Amino acid sequence: MTEGSRLDRVNEEVREILAQEIQRLKDPRVGFVTVTGVRVTPDLRKARVFYTVLGEERDHKATRAALRSARSHLRASLGHQIRIKVTPELEFEEDAAAAQGGRVEEIIARLHEHDDDHGSTEQSG
Repeated sequence: MTEGSRLDRVNEEVREILAQEIQRLKDPRVGFVTVTGVRVTPDLRKARVFYTVLGEERDHKATRAALRSARSHLRASLGHQIRIKVTPELEFEEDAAAAQGGRVEEIIARLHEHDDDHGSTEQSG
């Protein structure tokens, strides 16, 4: 088994555990969060947790603050559920790529609506 595949498994296990634990948080500031990925360093000391959240900018800010304040609780929960020698420190980062993908989908949907509203100028023969 290669080091890369082991790290990939750790990344996925951490992602699954944190996704469940974040949903269990009682903090009302936590919005509708999706954990999109985790990148654990090879020494297992740090884990960057990528997430998306639905809503307005204030929802994003509130969720960011809630995740920051729940970091030690989430790390402790992770430590109880995962079998690795070190429980990584958690860093949360909003997943810009996923947000941009959603924005692109929104633009494409609007273009399709615009085409539907104005009808097709092409005729099939």
